[in-house]
Amino acid sequence: LDPQSERTVVEFCRENPAVSARDAAIVLLCLVSGLRACDVVNLKFDDVDWRGSTLGIVQQKTGNPLTLPLPALVLKKLADYVLHERPETTAPQVFIRWKAPHKAFGDHASIYRVISTVFRAAGVDHVKVGSRMLRYNAASNLLRAGTPLPTISAVLGHASADSTNVYLSTDVEQLLACVLPLPVSRKQ
Repeated sequence: LDPQSERTVVEFCRENPAVSARDAAIVLLCLVSGLRACDVVNLKFDDVDWRGSTLGIVQQKTGNPLTLPLPALVLKKLADYVLHERPETTAPQVFIRWKAPHKAFGDHASIYRVISTVFRAAGVDHVKVGSRMLRYNAASNLLRAGTPLPTISAVLGHASADSTNVYLSTDVEQLLACVLPLPVSRKQ
């Protein structure tokens, strides 16, 4: 995701009343954290430390514990959703369907629909988006910021650090720094 498109979506989620706080929170959470859709679907109230501005989960795919900071905008949208928009339900999951019965999303396809709808509404429709692409984008941003690969691997919940190597190809600037100059040819 190019930086301008990312800024456009963030600003759309921050300021546009056309996007619900729930949908803004989902998009921003995926954009900044790189969480898998299954972890967003299963996010529970007990996972959110409102005072500490962190999120603590056990990742569904790997079983690895993960604690992430929640940026102020994500926390604000999450709080707006919980306090003003969330339908009445006894479901422990944070994100709930709008239509009755008010229960947690069924699967990752629901998260895909939310993300793609928000991106289209923001006018960023030149890329195919979903939680996987936002996960890739978050990893690329961490890499460009100089975050060590083991840290990126831990944040993404990879069982093996080798799984993180796929993101190395996104940092073209660093890759170019690794290229050796071509040797000068000597004619004999």
